[in-house]
Amino acid sequence: MTFSLVAYLEERRATVDAALDRVLPPESAPPTNIHRSMRYSVLAPGKRLRPILVIAGAEAVGGRADDVLDTACALELIHAYSLIHDDLPAMDDDDYRRGRLTNHKVFGEAMAILAGDALLTLAFRLVAGNAARVAGPAIVGAVVTEVADAAGTDGMVGGQVVDIESEGKTISPEMLDYIHLHKTAALIRSALRVGALLAGARAEQVEAISRAGQALGLAFQIVDDILDVEGSLAELGKSAGSDERKKKATYPSLHGLPASKQRARDLIEETKRLLIPLGPAADPIRALADFVFERRS
Repeated sequence: MTFSLVAYLEERRATVDAALDRVLPPESAPPTNIHRSMRYSVLAPGKRLRPILVIAGAEAVGGRADDVLDTACALELIHAYSLIHDDLPAMDDDDYRRGRLTNHKVFGEAMAILAGDALLTLAFRLVAGNAARVAGPAIVGAVVTEVADAAGTDGMVGGQVVDIESEGKTISPEMLDYIHLHKTAALIRSALRVGALLAGARAEQVEAISRAGQALGLAFQIVDDILDVEGSLAELGKSAGSDERKKKATYPSLHGLPASKQRARDLIEETKRLLIPLGPAADPIRALADFVFERRS
């Protein structure tokens, strides 16, 4: 039977969306304004790529979606918190995200900061709650460490710092890769890794999926750079051309569009090659890799 990515994404998105609605505090729970702010950003229409990668990582080594769903939601909450904070005037100062006004434009800067803080905190509560569905507590300890490293100064936050410090400067290709690998690729790689870890993957399976995740994460950010040049507000759900306005270093600005597209294509092929040891069970990840390259938002 031919694998259908459309059907897979529809089913997994519905599963993730229902779980996110369940784990987020209801709007009616006090203090209501912070919970409205949290739900506004998390439940906005999105690809749900990171939680779906957690599920796909588990399935690639014989695991089940239900057993990793709490951690899958945690990765989406971390992603949402990072977007809320990135959009703030002190950071990227963006007005639109996922086709709607950014969080601080609706709820104010103070509430947006607190919503991001609350989402990050809740994310780790969800990872801890995943303990009931795994073989041993040491696995959850490893997952907490993995997620913290990917989200902190060794990962997403560290990449964001260097990205901010590099604005308006000429940087080397190596430094640009450092930014992309930390700011974006670290959390995408981590999503696949924690799915595999929670599903009891063998060491060689974790290694294969980790290397594939890093290639996929770098490809994702390169495509993001390209879309910021070629996309539109209607397609992206956010303002296009923001990288150039902020004088950010990007793949197109350093390497040009043709070379950037070729690099992204090569990384997608590398992702699929690295997944060969996992066999047909990794077909969803392979299809997601093609989706990352072909996306327009």
